[in-house]
Amino acid sequence: MTNTERPLSLHGFLRPRPERADEVRRTLSPFVGPTRQEPGNLEYHLHEHEDGRFFLYELWRSQENLDRHNATPPLRAFPENLSTHLEEDPEGYFDTMLSPYAETGPAPEQERPTAAPGGGPDV
Repeated sequence: MTNTERPLSLHGFLRPRPERADEVRRTLSPFVGPTRQEPGNLEYHLHEHEDGRFFLYELWRSQENLDRHNATPPLRAFPENLSTHLEEDPEGYFDTMLSPYAETGPAPEQERPTAAPGGGPDV
């Protein structure tokens, strides 16, 4: 990753139909391990919220890495029947990470916060 590149995050919610929740869980869960092994994947998490929604959080080193991931056959096939399993359209967000990823250290243009009188960062 060059100094000017920032990791990309992809995150969102899927609300399954109650009768399809187990099937959605079984479909999403197997993506976790293999995705974490893909080149450029920094994080990949699947959460289940108490209201039944699934929350996905992905962090990728570059757009190229994310594009390669999205081109894999299992991911291309995933959305085919998605609408029949969900109560509503997926809610998704794609963002550029502003804070530096721990693996890469502080971005060159960022300075570390100075300690405030109470000992915490002065922000």
